[in-house]
Amino acid sequence: MSTTAAPARMLHRPVETGPAFWGPGDHYTFLVTGEESGGAYFAMEALVPPGGGPPPHIHRREDETFYVLEGHITFRLEERTIEAGPGDFVNVPRGHVHCFTNTGDATARMILTFTPAGIERFFEETLEEAPNRPDPADVPDNVAEVAARYVEAAPRHGLEFVEA
Repeated sequence: MSTTAAPARMLHRPVETGPAFWGPGDHYTFLVTGEESGGAYFAMEALVPPGGGPPPHIHRREDETFYVLEGHITFRLEERTIEAGPGDFVNVPRGHVHCFTNTGDATARMILTFTPAGIERFFEETLEEAPNRPDPADVPDNVAEVAARYVEAAPRHGLEFVEA
């Protein structure tokens, strides 16, 4: 198996056409994968309902950024808590505890970018495929099931979940 990534390629992904997955209550649409970026980065859109978001965790292999497009998100960055709204940008270097929660009353929308790529394989392994145009009524009640898959798969993908 070669360790050299395929070269990046030019890409146009029309709206609502990327691979989509149900997170634990969230909806993720892949915008560009590592295969498409030559391994440089992975980006996805996240639709996060009120109260949604992952538990505290640490990425050991990649840096993560968040760009809030719509809604209000509370971020935990190590011991700090910050409130972010539309247009706000958050950078989390690898090795730092972080998480986010939608503290608003409407679905939030963000762009998440991971550098380098690779974490998308974690999402593909642990999440269920979803339609590109999600209806709130279609969100599966699978939080406990997905959380169990997250915990089981995390060590293989350089993730560590920590106590709240």
